[in-house]
Amino acid sequence: MKLSVLANLYGSKTLDETLDILSSLGVNTVELGAGGYPGKAHCDPAELLADEGKYKAFQKTLKKHKTTVCALAVHGNALHPDAKIAAAFDKDFREAVLLAEKMGVDTVITFSGCPGDSEGSKYPNWVTCPWPEDFLKILEWQWNEKLIPYWREAGAFAKKHGVTRIAFEMHPGFCVYNPETLLRLREAVGDVIGANFDPSHLIWQGIDPVAAIRALKGAIYHVHAKDTKVDAYNTAVNGVLDTKHYSDELHRAWVFRTVGYGNGESYWRDLISNLQLCGYDRVLSIEHEDSFMSIDEGLCKAVRFLQNIIIEDNKPGTMSWA
Repeated sequence: MKLSVLANLYGSKTLDETLDILSSLGVNTVELGAGGYPGKAHCDPAELLADEGKYKAFQKTLKKHKTTVCALAVHGNALHPDAKIAAAFDKDFREAVLLAEKMGVDTVITFSGCPGDSEGSKYPNWVTCPWPEDFLKILEWQWNEKLIPYWREAGAFAKKHGVTRIAFEMHPGFCVYNPETLLRLREAVGDVIGANFDPSHLIWQGIDPVAAIRALKGAIYHVHAKDTKVDAYNTAVNGVLDTKHYSDELHRAWVFRTVGYGNGESYWRDLISNLQLCGYDRVLSIEHEDSFMSIDEGLCKAVRFLQNIIIEDNKPGTMSWA
């Protein structure tokens, strides 16, 4: 495995400045935001596809820092019931796929998306319970009429252009939010669909990341290194469903943390070891969303923490007595 960083945390800096920081930390693999929610600060596919000079300068910057790109991140909701919003996310996804093809990158990361409850909806409708029965009717419509048809076509488009791994971040608020929903869509669409395994979104749902890794064996295409701290006192009163702003750390049921600040070293050693056991040998890509500390501090702590426990050589070990 290799250590990577989702570089949009330094969206206010140039790509050259960002890679200079990352390489100084010993990180020479990056995941680049290429549209959608991660933005296009370092990588604008439409611009790079239209202007060969800018594309060459982009590649020159990567080469200068001896940095490889492991994936393009274009998280969005291409199934949004507002047609203009959906079209913008869809455009970003397809342009990212075309740029990935040009770059020789096989992985694009996004969300599954979430439609509304009908053709006339204005906002997404995330269904989380089976009763009243209206909710099951919504869920059936979302999957059969929107989710599966869209990703069958989009998946075929991606494969046609060399992107064989669409990695869905399993994120509450979207139709794919846990291993069961990821595998359901993968079965319907094909193995172009896999997981961007981000444990931070699973932890607060009560999912054991190691159990999830084993359930997803063969379907994990990318991994985000981000932690979550569940507040035992707040969840004891109100449970884990929480709509308070992320900045209200003291009162929230859970908050995103830099790796090691939600769960300890033993927890992360076990997680990484099980990724290896299940055949994953790509990257651990640090995603910084810790509101307790600055970007620089959070990133440095995450890099140091993971450098000590990442398994860089995935070859089977040799036991002296074997």
